[in-house]
Amino acid sequence: MSTSTAQRYLLLPPRGLQTSASPQSMHLGPMMLGLQPQASVPAALGGAGLRVIDTVHENGIKLVEMSDAAMLKLRLAAPGLRIVPEVFYRTARLPMAGLAAKVAPAAAGATVLRFEVPGSTPVAGATVIAYTDYANGIGAQGRTRKDGSVRLALGGAARIQRLYVYPDHGVWPLLMRNVALPRSKPIALARIDLGATDALRYFAARAPAGDGQGVTVGIVDTGVGPHGDVPLAGGANTVVGESPADIHDNGEQHGTHVAGIVGARGVAPAGMRGLAPAVALRSYRVFGAGGQLASNYSIAKAIDIAVSDGCDLINMSLGGGPADPAISAAIADARAAGVVVICASGNDGADEVSQPAADSRAVAVGAFGRKDLLPARSISAEAVGRLGKDPRNFMADFSNHGQPVDLAGPGVGIVSTVPGGRWAVMDGTSMACPAVTGATARLLAADAALLALARGQQRSDAILQKVFQAARSLGFGAEYEGYGWPMK
Repeated sequence: MSTSTAQRYLLLPPRGLQTSASPQSMHLGPMMLGLQPQASVPAALGGAGLRVIDTVHENGIKLVEMSDAAMLKLRLAAPGLRIVPEVFYRTARLPMAGLAAKVAPAAAGATVLRFEVPGSTPVAGATVIAYTDYANGIGAQGRTRKDGSVRLALGGAARIQRLYVYPDHGVWPLLMRNVALPRSKPIALARIDLGATDALRYFAARAPAGDGQGVTVGIVDTGVGPHGDVPLAGGANTVVGESPADIHDNGEQHGTHVAGIVGARGVAPAGMRGLAPAVALRSYRVFGAGGQLASNYSIAKAIDIAVSDGCDLINMSLGGGPADPAISAAIADARAAGVVVICASGNDGADEVSQPAADSRAVAVGAFGRKDLLPARSISAEAVGRLGKDPRNFMADFSNHGQPVDLAGPGVGIVSTVPGGRWAVMDGTSMACPAVTGATARLLAADAALLALARGQQRSDAILQKVFQAARSLGFGAEYEGYGWPMK
């Protein structure tokens, strides 16, 4: 097959992810069974122009590569089959401020900056972005060395308009404005204090060790751990071409941070506790090793496996792209099996919720914060949007909003776990989403009758009804917070 014209698609039955799940698609069963990886494709279905890469079920969703000619043959042979392009999603963590698009003109030497935490401990491995002309994207960037220093080619500029510092762990991200150059003294960053109260612990309080008992939560993300505060009960890697057993973090730290918010079991000041520390956490890695994009096929496959594994709740702190039939079908199947899927609304500050949170069967979550809990000069403090009934509470200016928003959670300046037994601060609807998932796990675990309901649509509907009824408004308006924050 010529790979120059071949593209990747998902093949789905008319409804759901499997032909057996829908009488309308039963006639496609034999054809779906005949399309398997490593098997020859009949000429009538595309022949050598179609290659099956992976499948979730023998009679269900498949990832294929095919030419335009093969697609025409397949559509003729099976008009009821849905042929969906492979598309990709990103995590819903607030991204870095934007890398400098232009570099200042070269000049003799380079500007050297040093960063430390109180006590003269250097901050190594931090990403530093310095803008000498922020409006036009002129500046430079680099990573700090072991001694906390970074060399930046700033063209002899006398001032940095905006200086962003993003540490990997241990300290709060920093934003400084109008930094005069040269600067001989180190710049101080605030160390993370696990005994302090961030927005998550303020709005949820510190959970008793048994909260969440009996509830299983699937984290569909970049992988989780290893981290001693976040034990795993299993999971799967659904990235095509990677080991299904490799469920740990892919290098992006995101999934581990998300999982810690839901169910970390540490004890301050040496560790961190999530909202429902007794839940069984399962990791479903959908982002490839070192990668920042997740395929709709990998996501749909992860949801399907999480349902089969007995998850009660599925957390998806990811988004982007148009409405996708594959992920939508997976969410519908999950709801029909009694499982609630909770998704981040997105970080564009837009009057439109991103996919898959915008799917009517998913729970869309916005992000809020609290001003008096953020260190001075922290990047998180820049996220202040509309204020609530208590003017110290604010809706994050980056949080997408609109009619599909169902709930909101703390998502600004959130301390949680990252791989290697460490902790970091992140912002985003990515953080608000697991806060709502953890709150939902608490409510579900406390209701034995609800937890024991037969797994079906009635169960997932009843879980959502309980969560929506428990939510309280913080005064941001329904288009921003939906029913509100589901904890007293």
